[in-house]
Amino acid sequence: MASIFSKIVKGEIPSYKIAETESCYAFLDIFPLTEGHTLVIPKMEVDNLFDLPDSIYSELWSLAKRIAPAIQKAYPCIKVGVAVVGLEVPHAHIHLMPINSIQDINFARPKLQLTPEILKASQEKICKFL
Repeated sequence: MASIFSKIVKGEIPSYKIAETESCYAFLDIFPLTEGHTLVIPKMEVDNLFDLPDSIYSELWSLAKRIAPAIQKAYPCIKVGVAVVGLEVPHAHIHLMPINSIQDINFARPKLQLTPEILKASQEKICKFL
């Protein structure tokens, strides 16, 4: 069965797209830890990040590296935190999020409940700096 992320890539589920390459797709997390929380995924449905072919693994991190400065400009912060957890959705993904403290990247914290209007504004804000 296709993961929710595969359905997003196919356009079966809407997303707030940040960027896309031939093999990867980046979009806002709709249940973020911080505003600007972005997910970078391979279009190929693979559960474990380290099972990706080397070329797609490299492309994934290259896309994340391109997006991180845009997040930092859109949401001035100390760092853009990076996490690979892989337990929530069985599809490899990288979390990028603006952080000012270690608590900002604590996945045990309650997720933000953002409106579609706020998510759209976040998308536009980050994309402006790409």
